[in-house]
Amino acid sequence: MKNNKIVQGAALALVMGTAGNAFASMGNIGTTYGVLPTDVASAQALSMFNTKVSSVYYNPAYLAKDPRGELTMGILHADHELRLNSLGGAAPASRSGGDVLQDSPSQHTLIGLKSNLSNLTRFNHPLYLGVMIGIEKYGEEMLAFESQTSREGQYFEYGRQPLFLSLGGATRLWRGIDVGASARITLQSEAELSAYTNLAGETRYEKLDVSAKPSIRPTLSLTMDLGETFCPDGDCWYNGFETAFAFRGYSNTNTTVDANTVIPGVIDEPGLSLAVTTLDSYQPNIYSAGVLYGTERLRVGASVEMQQWSDLADEFDSDTIKDQAVANPDGAGILEFQDIVIPRIGAEYQLNKNFTLTGGVAYSESPLKSNASLNVNYLDTDKWILGLGLTAKYERTRFFSFPVRFDLAYQYQKLETREFDLYDTRSPSYPEPYETVEADGDVHVITGAVTLKF
Repeated sequence: MKNNKIVQGAALALVMGTAGNAFASMGNIGTTYGVLPTDVASAQALSMFNTKVSSVYYNPAYLAKDPRGELTMGILHADHELRLNSLGGAAPASRSGGDVLQDSPSQHTLIGLKSNLSNLTRFNHPLYLGVMIGIEKYGEEMLAFESQTSREGQYFEYGRQPLFLSLGGATRLWRGIDVGASARITLQSEAELSAYTNLAGETRYEKLDVSAKPSIRPTLSLTMDLGETFCPDGDCWYNGFETAFAFRGYSNTNTTVDANTVIPGVIDEPGLSLAVTTLDSYQPNIYSAGVLYGTERLRVGASVEMQQWSDLADEFDSDTIKDQAVANPDGAGILEFQDIVIPRIGAEYQLNKNFTLTGGVAYSESPLKSNASLNVNYLDTDKWILGLGLTAKYERTRFFSFPVRFDLAYQYQKLETREFDLYDTRSPSYPEPYETVEADGDVHVITGAVTLKF
């Protein structure tokens, strides 16, 4: 039994699904960077009008735009350099100027599949299915997870991302009007541990029960080709214009751990209970609208989305790790969130029959309304997002019916400077902040994908 304490700790680490320095976050690749290279390159401005399978996440109705099936495989690497500079305070930590607080990368393997199910029924009505999966650490880590308080501060959005899974379909409603629906699937994990132990930490009569269940949240969307809908037989000025509207329901990943121990002669039945419920990844309700103008060689699009982050404070009320930041009776370091609006604009130009260039820009305000959060000490800033990508089609294939498509994209995110007050109830200066810091950073994203049509 001498190693039981070690085994127990390893079991709890396995339950939490995390390793040291995992730096999981409140984002996901779909909203933070973009799913496939076209989304990354356009700063998501053209994501609502992407004929590739990643539209199942942004605008599932656009799956109906291309009747061909698709198999896409890719990788995404996001490198973070998130810095912190101390401005002094009552008890500042020992830092050098511009310390790198976080540089843990996010590394996703991406697999997408789209299929034409029109022949599934006898009605000869178009029906399309799309599946998009992303797995962290190049396919080795399905549940990146870390939830903690931090004296030094921790960035709100960036880090490793949990399993990314979207499943949905689309169909033609009327001429030029397509509708779609999809589901984003996240995991809710629960673990129960009970044991007898002595003061040396040696356990016996152990029982460990672990379960995980999916949480399913919807995405609903509509796309309209104005020329095809209102002017199918004529040459109207609005030919080439498309509009799209989408709603993405909120989703989260959380873990609940209930542990109970009895120490004979010290703590009798029913024992000492420890219950932890914590939220890791969270995505708010998102309302999106976009417009696209396309010609034979050029597509220009713009979109705007409202992200309803103000509801996150209510989610933290039941979080036993982060609740102290939203409900502090002393009134110091109260964490507040705000709804934000993100404008995006992008363009795609076909250089020739084999090469296409894509670019985009976006500006995202921080959802953190407050500049302090007791003990949790979240950091986040407004940011500019710039993207650029290249698509190449290889037509001389011996075995495939359609050209093989290669996509490569780069994205740069510039986090603007913002000041925060850090609070710690263990600090002698509490309820005053023990340090004021300045946060900023740079994020570099590189992604590539190969697509086969069928």
